[in-house]
Amino acid sequence: MEIPYILNENGSDDHRSREWHIRDIYYALLLLSVHVLCVFAPATFNWSAVWLTIVLGVLTGLFGIALSYHRNLTHSSFKLPKYLEYLFAYFGLHALQGDPMYWVSIHRYHHKSTDKHLDPHSPIEGFWFSYMNWMFDYCYLVHKGKIYGNVGDLMKQRYYRFLRKTLVFHYYLLATILYTFVCHNWGHQAWNTGDLSKNNWFIALITFGEGWHNNHHAFEYSARAGMEWWQVDMTWYVIKLLEYFGLATNVKEPSEMHKQKMSFKNACNEIYEAPS
Repeated sequence: MEIPYILNENGSDDHRSREWHIRDIYYALLLLSVHVLCVFAPATFNWSAVWLTIVLGVLTGLFGIALSYHRNLTHSSFKLPKYLEYLFAYFGLHALQGDPMYWVSIHRYHHKSTDKHLDPHSPIEGFWFSYMNWMFDYCYLVHKGKIYGNVGDLMKQRYYRFLRKTLVFHYYLLATILYTFVCHNWGHQAWNTGDLSKNNWFIALITFGEGWHNNHHAFEYSARAGMEWWQVDMTWYVIKLLEYFGLATNVKEPSEMHKQKMSFKNACNEIYEAPS
């Protein structure tokens, strides 16, 4: 159920204790995970991942946020055919900055009360709060004004209401598409599987370890996908926790002998030793 904003008529901000909303926890964990796991990126660096990052950055940042969310939807600076408007807004959805109505509402209130108490991310609250902390304090935004109260133009459109209600679903949909396509085209092959499966650290990052796809194809029975210590595999960590409490049993991992058999070094030795 959506929490209504309570408009503070006198423009001042009454003292209140910090209240955590489920939205705050979700975004805090998401962004913390992204930044922490990026530490492991150099260990799996490849140019395919770099180009993928650039492409996704342009689609979500330029077309999604700057062009669609900001100039088109918030300020109505220009018009687009509906199919392009909806497509670019969908790109913006995957920038992890919220659904179109949420983003537009916050930004319109920012322009209405710039640098004043009713500004959702006013600098008078301090540098760190205006820079990023406001994103993790949904109840603060509720306290400031009336969320969605200034986006009647978007609220009338079924498409934007649908995106608002199914926001998390679309994040996982994108991850699934990237998983099935990217991990067979871009990344690194650590094992001689005889197919196109690749390990991709970025996909592993957003799919809880599923992006170690070449590992999975080499040892499909294994409960562990991230074979190296630096290959972060959140699903494996949960499985190990369940095993610790006796809830997961017969947890399978590849043997050293199987790893040696699937290695490219072993394949090269077989070719070298094969009779002419």
